Amino acid sequence: MIEGLLILLLCQLAGTLVADTLHLPIPGAVLGMLLLLGLLAWRRPAEDAPVMTASHHLLQHLPLLFVPAGVGVVAVLGLIGEHRALMLVGFVVPWLLGLVVTAGVAAPLARRLTDKEDAQ
Repeated sequence: MIEGLLILLLCQLAGTLVADTLHLPIPGAVLGMLLLLGLLAWRRPAEDAPVMTASHHLLQHLPLLFVPAGVGVVAVLGLIGEHRALMLVGFVVPWLLGLVVTAGVAAPLARRLTDKEDAQ
C-alpha cells in the first residue's frame, strides 16, 4: 500500500512542479490526476496493484476529508448568514448556466445520434 501511496503522491508532486514551473493556470493537483490517468491507461494495472489498493483505501476514508470543510463552514456561519442572498445568487446562477449549456449541447448531439441511427 505504501508503494501505491507513493505513486499517487509522486503524480501529484509532478503535476504541481509542472504547473508551477510553466506558470499554468491549472492546479497542480489536476495535472497530477491527468498524469495518473495517463499512467493507468498506459499500464492497465490489475485490481490488486499497489496503486489500486491505495486508492481503494483512500476512497473508504473519503468522508473524513470533508470534516475540515464542514468545520470551516460552521466557523463562518454568521458571515454566511449575512451574505446568504449573494451566496444564493452565486450558487444558482452558475448552476442554471451549466444546466442551459449542457442542454444546449446534449440536444443537438442526441438529435444527431438519432439521425445516424435512422439512416442505418
